[in-house]
Amino acid sequence: MTQFNETELTEAVVKSFDSTPNPRAKFLLQELVKSLHDYVSKTGLTFEEWEYAIDFLTRTGQKCTDTRQEFILLSDVLGVSMLVDAVNHRDRDGATETTVLGPFYVGEHKVTAHGTDISPNNLTGERMFVQSRVTDLKGKPLANVPVDVWHADDDGFYDSQKANYDEVGASARARFVTDGDGRFFFRTILPCSYPIPTDGPVGEMIVQTKRHPMRPAHVHFLVNAKGYEPLITHVFIGGDKYLDSDVVFGVKDDLVAKVEPRNDPVMPDGAKANGPWHLMTYEFHLKPGGGIAPKPLGTKAAEPA
Repeated sequence: MTQFNETELTEAVVKSFDSTPNPRAKFLLQELVKSLHDYVSKTGLTFEEWEYAIDFLTRTGQKCTDTRQEFILLSDVLGVSMLVDAVNHRDRDGATETTVLGPFYVGEHKVTAHGTDISPNNLTGERMFVQSRVTDLKGKPLANVPVDVWHADDDGFYDSQKANYDEVGASARARFVTDGDGRFFFRTILPCSYPIPTDGPVGEMIVQTKRHPMRPAHVHFLVNAKGYEPLITHVFIGGDKYLDSDVVFGVKDDLVAKVEPRNDPVMPDGAKANGPWHLMTYEFHLKPGGGIAPKPLGTKAAEPA
């Protein structure tokens, strides 16, 4: 008879999943049990530590809302998000590098006209013009491709983090659709480096372990072209002091853009510039394939991604 002790318990739990109909689910569950049991045995986990872990995960779940995902943040700071991303994008074949989605892909991303200022109410940020293009791996432009963009303001906050978000609505986020040459462009502000939220259990862990909470300045992009793998990525601002120590480990060299300070009286689309501004130029290359792009948090099931 099996003895549910330290030497036989793991094997018994693993075998309990032998009849799982889905072979992939069976494999994932059995490997999870092995890894968890191995962790407990190797560390000699105490009751107090086990109870703290349960409480920590409980509070992580309780911190989640329609516009905040604390579990994504936990996955990010432990490097799990980037590891999952890496094992699912091993062969890029010249396609643009991917990185984490992050916890602030929220709300409706409205289709917006090229050249629109997506941060019209931010009067303190330095202005930036973003010009971009979407192509396949051979450089062929891809037209009518939806591109979602979002970023933090010059105080380091996303719109959904602000108390008046429900009343004011979206800011520094939008959806553009590429033109016949695969291009899209917009105005915004120059984002800054910022700390991840530290008012929840993930922030508590970061503070207690003496890690800094900072992310280098960046703009998020989600490019979702039919017949191609959805591209989830950031474009980072070159020169940021946190590029080598991103708290969520999301930086890749190919995603760092040189953002040029400019004093030209007009921007690339011919519109007048009211003072100094910055120019970000970046081209996205998509890999043929498929996949389902994530939906923003807080959107209805019937809404497109």
